[in-house]
Parts: sequence; C-alpha cells; structure tokens
Amino acid sequence: MRNPYEVLGIPRTAPQADIKRKYRTLAKENHPDRRPGDKAAADRFKEINAAYDIVGDEKKRARFDKGEIDADGRERVHAGFGGGPWGNAGAPGAGGFRGGPGGRAGDQRGFDEFGMNFNFDDLFSAFRGGFTGGGAGAGPRPQAEPSTAGEFEMEVDFLDAAVGGTKRITVDGRSFDVSIPAGIESGQTIRLRDKDVDLRILVTVRADGTFQRKGDDIGIDLPVTLLEAVKGAKVEVPTIHGTVTLNIPAGSNTGTNLRLKGQGIRRKGKPEGNQMVRLLVTLPDAVDSDLEKALGDWEKRHPYDPRKRLRS
Repeated sequence: MRNPYEVLGIPRTAPQADIKRKYRTLAKENHPDRRPGDKAAADRFKEINAAYDIVGDEKKRARFDKGEIDADGRERVHAGFGGGPWGNAGAPGAGGFRGGPGGRAGDQRGFDEFGMNFNFDDLFSAFRGGFTGGGAGAGPRPQAEPSTAGEFEMEVDFLDAAVGGTKRITVDGRSFDVSIPAGIESGQTIRLRDKDVDLRILVTVRADGTFQRKGDDIGIDLPVTLLEAVKGAKVEVPTIHGTVTLNIPAGSNTGTNLRLKGQGIRRKGKPEGNQMVRLLVTLPDAVDSDLEKALGDWEKRHPYDPRKRLRS
C-alpha cells in the first residue's frame, strides 16, 4: 500500500484530530452506499480505511513513523549493516543484530561473515510472533491484530434507531450485520468486535417525516377534521411500535396535546417513553359554499374572538 499519509492527503505532523476528520470526509465521499457500482471508489474506500488503520491508531502511527512497521502494518526486519538504523554492526554497545566478535557477551549464537555480525536470536524475535519452533529467542506469539479495524460512519433510519434493528454494512470488501440498539442517537457509536474485526461505527439518525424525538419521548402532529375536533372521535394513530387508537375529546383545538403512555422509546432497564400527539384541526383541501354557509350561519348566532388573548 502507498504511504498512509499520502493516501489521506495529510502531513506527517498532522494531529490525530485532523487525521480523524480527514478520514471521515474521504470515507464518506467514497463509501459504496453513496457510489454503488463505482469500482474505483470502492478500491479507494478500502485504501482509505487501510491507511487510517495505521495512522488513526496512535501506537501504530508511532511504530510506522519509527520504521518498525510498513504501510500494510507488517513488521520490518532490519539487517544491522554498518551505518544502518541500529548503528555500526559489531561495534561494542551498538544496536542491531549482535553476536560473535564485538557482539553480546554470553552464549549467543552468531557468526561474522562478509563483514556482517548476525545473531539468530534477534532475527527470530524481530519477526512478528517470535519463532514458533521454541528454543532461545522464541517467545509467546502476540495476539493477531484485527484484519478489519478502524472507524466507520453509518446512517440509520429513524425507526431502526428508535426500536432497534439490524443493518448490513460493507467494509474492506467484507459484509457485517450490525445490531442497532433501541434508542440510539446521532453521535453515538456502536462497537463491532470479533476475533478479526474491531470497528467503531459512528451513527447518524435520519430525520423522519412523521415522528420527532425528545429524549425518550416521541412526538407527532395529528391532523383532525372540524367535526372530529368539535364532537370528539376515536382515530387511528401511528406510533413507532405500530398503530393504536386514540380518543380525541370533544371541543379539541389545534395545539391540544394528548399522551399515549409507553409508546415512546423502550430501553432495557429504563422507564418507557411516551408518545405526545399534537392535534392540528385541518380544513378540507377544497372548501365549498355549503361549508362556508354552515359556518357563517353558526358564527352569526355564536360570535367569538379567537384573538382576544393576544390583547390581554
């Protein structure tokens, strides 16, 4: 892979916060959900995630900057030649692969040939996981790094965020089913972790045309007819959990708020939210002469001023 700094278009001196922001911008622009069927974007998306896996992790970034791992996260083995990154081979106290004349004291196994000091113990330990065959220089194999890791942004439908659900995402060419906990909000994260997966998924909840949310309560504006508002009625109302029947009291007006108990967000170990219903008295799309005459006759007999409170 190319240098991760070049992939993300950031300088080596960039702070972690800038790296994170640049990654999110690039990942969003090239996400397969936004650009379906675009192979170049899909390849770019994989490259961006792989680069962020290196420089988005402070420990990995430090090791990459020191030359201990390459752009793919693989361990680098240095041969300890004179003038190399570990000093002069064979010099007393010098770093690098030591052994034989001028190397470490003791029973280290090594040889000096063609001007190179070389020590097998250091060689084996330089490889990730050590030398599995045992013996001097062998060590416990460290736990493997996840093959799919990093941060990911995911948009979630309002109802899935409210009641919970599952969404399939694709990262680095692999598909995962993400469990969405009931009640999750924009800005919160879901951790997807398995033996070879470690993803932090930042959630954005899409707005809904019917429902609004405030804490664990759900709000909805419910249009009602003139007759329903005047006489009262039983009407069907959508909730995030399904349709329920609501009693509208006689004489209701626009702005009247009614409560459906327990029909809001339901989260384990927490009190259930409610659904608040605000009534909107709504005229028909076409008002004909019959309606005008009926209302005019009634108002002549029962005049009233709906705006008197504005002057009080």
